[in-house]
Amino acid sequence: MKLSIVIPVYNEEKTIHLILDKILEVNLINQLEKEIILVNDCSTDGSKEALMRYIDNFNSNPQPGVEFKFVEQEVNKGKGAALHRGFDEATGDFIIVQDADLEYDPQEYNLLLQPILDDHADVVYGSRYRGGKPHRILFFWHSIGNKWLTKFSNMFTNLNLTDMETCYKLFKAEIVKKIYFKENRFGFEPEVTQKLARMKGIRIYEVGISYYGRTFEEGKKIGWKDGMRAIYCILKYKYFSRRYLK
Repeated sequence: MKLSIVIPVYNEEKTIHLILDKILEVNLINQLEKEIILVNDCSTDGSKEALMRYIDNFNSNPQPGVEFKFVEQEVNKGKGAALHRGFDEATGDFIIVQDADLEYDPQEYNLLLQPILDDHADVVYGSRYRGGKPHRILFFWHSIGNKWLTKFSNMFTNLNLTDMETCYKLFKAEIVKKIYFKENRFGFEPEVTQKLARMKGIRIYEVGISYYGRTFEEGKKIGWKDGMRAIYCILKYKYFSRRYLK
Protein backbone atom coordinates (compact mmCIF):
# COMPACT_ATOMS: atom_id res chain seq x y z
CA MET A 1 0.00 0.00 0.00
CA LYS A 2 1.00 3.60 -0.47
CA LEU A 3 0.76 6.94 1.35
CA SER A 4 0.44 10.01 -0.88
CA ILE A 5 1.93 13.11 0.76
CA VAL A 6 0.52 16.28 -0.81
CA ILE A 7 2.65 19.38 -0.29
CA PRO A 8 1.46 22.80 -1.52
CA VAL A 9 4.49 25.03 -2.07
CA TYR A 10 4.49 28.81 -2.26
CA ASN A 11 7.74 30.71 -1.69
CA GLU A 12 9.33 28.06 0.55
CA GLU A 13 12.78 28.04 -1.05
CA LYS A 14 14.56 28.22 2.32
CA THR A 15 12.85 25.26 3.99
CA ILE A 16 11.46 22.93 1.32
CA HIS A 17 14.61 20.78 1.16
CA LEU A 18 14.57 20.39 4.95
CA ILE A 19 11.00 19.10 5.11
CA LEU A 20 11.67 16.74 2.20
CA ASP A 21 14.72 15.37 4.03
CA LYS A 22 12.51 14.71 7.06
CA ILE A 23 9.90 12.93 4.94
CA LEU A 24 12.53 10.67 3.39
CA GLU A 25 13.79 9.74 6.87
CA VAL A 26 10.39 8.40 7.95
CA ASN A 27 9.96 4.64 8.06
CA LEU A 28 6.26 4.09 7.55
CA ILE A 29 4.51 1.28 9.37
CA ASN A 30 3.23 -1.76 7.43
CA GLN A 31 5.95 -1.09 4.83
CA LEU A 32 3.85 1.59 3.14
CA GLU A 33 5.40 3.23 0.11
CA LYS A 34 5.60 7.02 -0.21
CA GLU A 35 4.33 9.15 -3.06
CA ILE A 36 5.47 12.75 -2.53
CA ILE A 37 3.38 15.18 -4.57
CA LEU A 38 4.83 18.70 -4.77
CA VAL A 39 2.40 21.32 -6.06
CA ASN A 40 4.25 24.57 -6.80
CA ASP A 41 1.66 27.34 -6.54
CA CYS A 42 3.43 29.71 -8.95
CA SER A 43 6.12 30.67 -6.42
CA THR A 44 7.93 33.94 -7.06
CA ASP A 45 11.17 32.98 -5.30
CA GLY A 46 13.47 30.08 -6.18
CA SER A 47 11.13 27.34 -4.90
CA LYS A 48 10.63 25.73 -8.31
CA GLU A 49 14.34 25.55 -9.00
CA ALA A 50 15.00 24.19 -5.50
CA LEU A 51 12.37 21.48 -6.05
CA MET A 52 13.75 20.48 -9.43
CA ARG A 53 17.29 20.25 -8.01
CA TYR A 54 16.07 18.14 -5.12
CA ILE A 55 14.16 15.74 -7.37
CA ASP A 56 17.10 15.45 -9.77
CA ASN A 57 19.46 14.65 -6.89
CA PHE A 58 17.01 12.07 -5.54
CA ASN A 59 16.59 10.40 -8.92
CA SER A 60 20.36 10.01 -9.20
CA ASN A 61 20.28 7.94 -6.00
CA PRO A 62 16.66 6.85 -5.53
CA GLN A 63 15.22 5.37 -2.35
CA PRO A 64 13.19 2.17 -2.75
CA GLY A 65 9.46 2.64 -2.25
CA VAL A 66 9.57 6.41 -2.79
CA GLU A 67 8.51 8.44 -5.81
CA PHE A 68 8.20 12.16 -6.46
CA LYS A 69 5.61 13.97 -8.54
CA PHE A 70 6.05 17.64 -9.44
CA VAL A 71 2.99 19.68 -10.42
CA GLU A 72 3.09 23.33 -11.51
CA GLN A 73 0.15 25.67 -11.08
CA GLU A 74 0.15 28.16 -13.97
CA VAL A 75 -1.06 30.99 -11.73
CA ASN A 76 -1.11 31.42 -7.96
CA LYS A 77 -4.46 30.02 -6.80
CA GLY A 78 -3.87 29.36 -3.10
CA LYS A 79 -3.32 26.45 -0.72
CA GLY A 80 -6.76 24.94 -1.24
CA ALA A 81 -6.44 24.85 -5.02
CA ALA A 82 -2.98 23.28 -4.72
CA LEU A 83 -4.40 20.59 -2.45
CA HIS A 84 -7.27 19.85 -4.83
CA ARG A 85 -4.73 19.39 -7.62
CA GLY A 86 -2.58 17.16 -5.44
CA PHE A 87 -5.53 14.99 -4.44
CA ASP A 88 -6.37 14.49 -8.12
CA GLU A 89 -2.77 13.47 -8.85
CA ALA A 90 -2.50 11.10 -5.88
CA THR A 91 -2.45 7.34 -6.53
CA GLY A 92 -1.95 6.18 -2.93
CA ASP A 93 -4.37 4.30 -0.68
CA PHE A 94 -4.10 7.09 1.90
CA ILE A 95 -3.51 10.83 1.49
CA ILE A 96 -2.00 13.26 4.00
CA VAL A 97 -1.57 17.03 3.81
CA GLN A 98 1.92 18.34 4.58
CA ASP A 99 2.88 22.02 4.69
CA ALA A 100 6.19 22.95 3.09
CA ASP A 101 7.51 24.65 6.23
CA LEU A 102 8.84 22.98 9.38
CA GLU A 103 5.84 23.46 11.70
CA TYR A 104 4.77 19.79 11.59
CA ASP A 105 6.92 16.68 12.07
CA PRO A 106 6.66 13.92 9.42
CA GLN A 107 7.91 11.41 11.99
CA GLU A 108 4.34 11.52 13.32
CA TYR A 109 2.76 10.15 10.13
CA ASN A 110 2.60 6.75 11.79
CA LEU A 111 0.55 8.16 14.68
CA LEU A 112 -2.10 9.26 12.19
CA LEU A 113 -1.88 6.09 10.11
CA GLN A 114 -2.39 3.65 12.99
CA PRO A 115 -6.15 4.20 13.56
CA ILE A 116 -6.81 3.77 9.83
CA LEU A 117 -4.61 0.70 9.45
CA ASP A 118 -6.34 -0.79 12.51
CA ASP A 119 -9.65 -0.19 10.69
CA HIS A 120 -10.99 2.16 13.33
CA ALA A 121 -10.95 5.35 11.26
CA ASP A 122 -11.53 6.72 7.76
CA VAL A 123 -10.04 10.15 8.52
CA VAL A 124 -7.55 11.19 11.21
CA TYR A 125 -6.84 14.75 12.34
CA GLY A 126 -3.58 15.57 14.10
CA SER A 127 -4.46 17.81 17.05
CA ARG A 128 -2.01 20.39 18.38
CA TYR A 129 -4.12 20.58 21.56
CA ARG A 130 -4.06 16.91 22.60
CA GLY A 131 -1.36 14.85 24.25
CA GLY A 132 2.05 15.75 25.64
CA LYS A 133 4.00 16.45 22.46
CA PRO A 134 6.26 19.56 22.30
CA HIS A 135 4.72 22.86 21.15
CA ARG A 136 6.50 26.10 20.43
CA ILE A 137 5.04 28.98 22.45
CA LEU A 138 4.06 31.83 20.13
CA PHE A 139 0.81 33.68 19.50
CA PHE A 140 -1.83 33.86 22.24
CA TRP A 141 -4.55 35.28 19.99
CA HIS A 142 -3.83 32.75 17.22
CA SER A 143 -4.31 29.96 19.74
CA ILE A 144 -7.55 31.48 21.04
CA GLY A 145 -8.75 32.03 17.46
CA ASN A 146 -8.01 28.44 16.41
CA LYS A 147 -9.79 26.99 19.41
CA TRP A 148 -12.79 29.29 18.95
CA LEU A 149 -13.06 28.43 15.24
CA THR A 150 -12.94 24.74 16.11
CA LYS A 151 -15.76 25.11 18.63
CA PHE A 152 -17.76 27.20 16.16
CA SER A 153 -17.27 24.52 13.49
CA ASN A 154 -18.26 21.78 15.96
CA MET A 155 -21.55 23.55 16.61
CA PHE A 156 -22.52 23.03 12.98
CA THR A 157 -20.99 19.58 12.40
CA ASN A 158 -21.84 17.99 15.76
CA LEU A 159 -18.24 16.76 15.94
CA ASN A 160 -16.06 17.20 19.04
CA LEU A 161 -12.77 18.06 17.35
CA THR A 162 -10.13 20.00 19.25
CA ASP A 163 -8.18 21.29 16.21
CA MET A 164 -10.19 21.82 13.03
CA GLU A 165 -7.50 24.11 11.55
CA THR A 166 -4.67 21.58 11.81
CA CYS A 167 -2.56 20.96 8.72
CA TYR A 168 -2.22 17.24 9.45
CA LYS A 169 -5.30 15.57 8.04
CA LEU A 170 -5.00 11.98 6.84
CA PHE A 171 -7.70 10.50 4.63
CA LYS A 172 -8.51 7.22 3.03
CA ALA A 173 -8.04 8.14 -0.62
CA GLU A 174 -11.51 7.04 -1.69
CA ILE A 175 -13.01 9.41 0.89
CA VAL A 176 -11.25 12.65 -0.02
CA LYS A 177 -11.24 12.01 -3.76
CA LYS A 178 -15.03 12.05 -3.97
CA ILE A 179 -15.46 15.38 -2.14
CA TYR A 180 -16.45 18.37 -4.25
CA PHE A 181 -14.13 21.23 -3.24
CA LYS A 182 -14.60 24.93 -3.92
CA GLU A 183 -12.28 26.82 -1.56
CA ASN A 184 -8.98 27.78 -3.19
CA ARG A 185 -7.20 29.32 -0.22
CA PHE A 186 -7.19 28.77 3.55
CA GLY A 187 -10.92 28.05 3.57
CA PHE A 188 -10.01 24.43 2.79
CA GLU A 189 -9.91 23.45 6.48
CA PRO A 190 -13.49 24.40 7.45
CA GLU A 191 -14.81 23.28 4.07
CA VAL A 192 -13.39 19.77 4.24
CA THR A 193 -14.52 19.42 7.86
CA GLN A 194 -18.08 20.48 7.07
CA LYS A 195 -18.26 18.11 4.10
CA LEU A 196 -16.74 15.14 5.90
CA ALA A 197 -19.32 15.56 8.67
CA ARG A 198 -22.13 15.07 6.13
CA MET A 199 -20.91 11.63 5.10
CA LYS A 200 -22.99 8.88 6.65
CA GLY A 201 -20.99 6.44 8.72
CA ILE A 202 -17.74 8.42 8.48
CA ARG A 203 -15.28 7.58 11.26
CA ILE A 204 -13.16 10.59 12.23
CA TYR A 205 -10.41 10.28 14.83
CA GLU A 206 -7.91 12.68 16.43
CA VAL A 207 -4.37 12.01 17.68
CA GLY A 208 -2.09 14.41 19.54
CA ILE A 209 0.82 15.82 17.55
CA SER A 210 3.68 18.25 18.16
CA TYR A 211 3.80 21.75 16.69
CA TYR A 212 6.87 23.79 15.82
CA GLY A 213 5.18 27.06 14.84
CA ARG A 214 6.96 29.89 13.09
CA THR A 215 6.66 33.65 13.25
CA PHE A 216 5.59 35.95 10.43
CA GLU A 217 9.26 36.93 10.03
CA GLU A 218 10.03 33.24 9.53
CA GLY A 219 7.39 32.96 6.80
CA LYS A 220 4.02 32.30 8.47
CA LYS A 221 1.27 33.34 6.04
CA ILE A 222 -2.12 32.90 7.71
CA GLY A 223 -3.70 35.95 9.37
CA TRP A 224 -6.90 37.35 10.85
CA LYS A 225 -8.56 37.71 7.43
CA ASP A 226 -8.27 33.94 7.01
CA GLY A 227 -10.04 33.52 10.33
CA MET A 228 -12.92 35.66 9.08
CA ARG A 229 -13.03 33.56 5.90
CA ALA A 230 -13.20 30.41 8.04
CA ILE A 231 -16.32 31.72 9.81
CA TYR A 232 -17.88 32.49 6.44
CA CYS A 233 -17.03 29.01 5.12
CA ILE A 234 -18.49 27.23 8.15
CA LEU A 235 -21.82 28.97 7.58
CA LYS A 236 -21.64 28.73 3.80
CA TYR A 237 -21.07 24.98 3.65
CA LYS A 238 -23.60 24.29 6.36
CA TYR A 239 -26.52 26.29 4.95
CA PHE A 240 -25.89 27.79 1.51
CA SER A 241 -23.67 25.43 -0.49
CA ARG A 242 -24.98 21.97 0.16
CA ARG A 243 -23.23 20.01 -2.57
CA TYR A 244 -20.38 17.97 -1.10
CA LEU A 245 -19.77 15.07 -3.50
CA LYS A 246 -18.46 15.15 -7.06
